[in-house]
Amino acid sequence: MLDPKMLRENPQALRTMLKNRNFKFPLDDLIDLDNKRRELIVQVEELRRKKNLSALAISHKVKNHVDPVIERKEMRTIGDELLAIEAELRDAEAKFKRSMMTLPNIIDKSVPIGKDETDNTVLRYSGTIRDVDFGLKDHVDIANSLGLLDLERAAKIAGARFYFLKNELVKLNLALIHYALDFLAERGYVLTQPPFLIRKEAMDGAVIFADLNDMIYKIENEDMYLIGTSEHSIAAMHMNEIIGGKDLPLKYASISPCFRKEAGAHGKDTKGIFRVHQFEKVEQFVYSRPEQSEQLHQQILKISEEFYERLGIPYRTILLCSADLGKTSSKTFDLEAWMPIQRNYREIVSCSNCADFQARRLNVRFRDRTNEKTRFVHTLNSTLVATERTIACIMENYQTSSGTIEVPVVLRNYMSGIKEIGKE
Repeated sequence: MLDPKMLRENPQALRTMLKNRNFKFPLDDLIDLDNKRRELIVQVEELRRKKNLSALAISHKVKNHVDPVIERKEMRTIGDELLAIEAELRDAEAKFKRSMMTLPNIIDKSVPIGKDETDNTVLRYSGTIRDVDFGLKDHVDIANSLGLLDLERAAKIAGARFYFLKNELVKLNLALIHYALDFLAERGYVLTQPPFLIRKEAMDGAVIFADLNDMIYKIENEDMYLIGTSEHSIAAMHMNEIIGGKDLPLKYASISPCFRKEAGAHGKDTKGIFRVHQFEKVEQFVYSRPEQSEQLHQQILKISEEFYERLGIPYRTILLCSADLGKTSSKTFDLEAWMPIQRNYREIVSCSNCADFQARRLNVRFRDRTNEKTRFVHTLNSTLVATERTIACIMENYQTSSGTIEVPVVLRNYMSGIKEIGKE
C-alpha cells in the first residue's frame, strides 16, 4: 500500500505511475473519497468535543442542584448525530482502504518506461549456448525415453499440468533443493520452511489479492489458501511487528511447494513440467532498511545469477519495463534461461524490490532505539530456483547424443555421485 499522503501532496506522481503501468484506476474517485473521509474525521472530532462540553455543563448544573434539561436534550441530539457520522466514517474508511489496497506500487526511477514486455531491457548474457551435431529433443521426450516422467497417469489422477517424477529425476529435484539451501546458508540466510496454507489477511498484505484470486487454490469453507509461493508467507512472517534496527537486514531462504491454477496460461507451455500447477521453489526474501534496499536488490540478483552460472545454464538478465512490472514491485529483474528446443530464453527467476509497499500493508516496521519513531522496512524477494522448471532446462541443455543427461558438476555430490542419467 502507498502512503495516503500522496493523494493530497503528489497526485501527479500517481497519475504518472498509472499511465506508465498502462493501468486503469479510478484515481479521482479515490481522491474524492479521501477528501470525504477527512471531512468526516473533522466532523466526528468536533461532535465529540461538543459532547464533552455538554457533559461538563450537565455535571456543573447537577453539582449546583440545577436540572440540566436543555443540556441533556442537546447532548442526545449531538449523540445521535455523532453515531450517524461515525457510521458514515466507518463506511468511508472501509471503502478507502479497499481502494488503496488495489493501487499499484510507485515505479523506481531506473525502470524503463514501456508499453509491454517487448520494451524490457536486456542487461547482459551469461553462459555459452552449445553447438551440437545431433538432433536435440525436448525435455519430455528425453524423460520418457529414460523412464523419468509420467504425465499421463498424473493427468488421470489430478488433471493436466501435473506429473510424476521418477527415478533419477526425483533425485535431481532433491539435489537442486539441497544445493540451493546450502548455497544460501553459506551466504548468511536463515533457512525456513513455511506453512503451506495462508490466511486471506496475510495474503492480502503480501499481494493485491484480487489479482491473485484466480491463480490460487482456496480451501472450501475455510479462510485458508494453498500458497502460490513462500514469498507471501515470509512477507507476512513479521506482520504487525517492530524489528530492531540492529537485526536488519533479515535474510530468509525459504523452501516450499507452490500451488497455482495458472489461469490465463492456456496454450502456454502445455507440454512437460515447465509450467505446472505444483512445483517446489527455494526463495530469497529480505527485510531491509530503506536506504539499503537498492544495494540489497543488486546483491540478491547476483546470488541468483551465480547460482545459474554454477549450474552451467545459459541465461540472460532482463530489467522489466513499467508496463510489465507486477503491481507490488517497484523494480524487477528477470533471469531467462536458454531453452534449446524453443531457441529462446524463458523466465526462470523473478527478483523484485517492493520498497515499503508490502510493509505498509502488513505493518512491518523497525527502529534503532525505543524512543525513536518507527519506519517501514523495505522488502525484497527473488527466486533462487523453481526446481521443475530448472529440471526442464537441465535436461534440454545437458542432453547428449546418446540420449542421456549429464548432471551439472555442482549437483553430483547431492546425487550419490551420479554423473550421467541414463548411462548404464
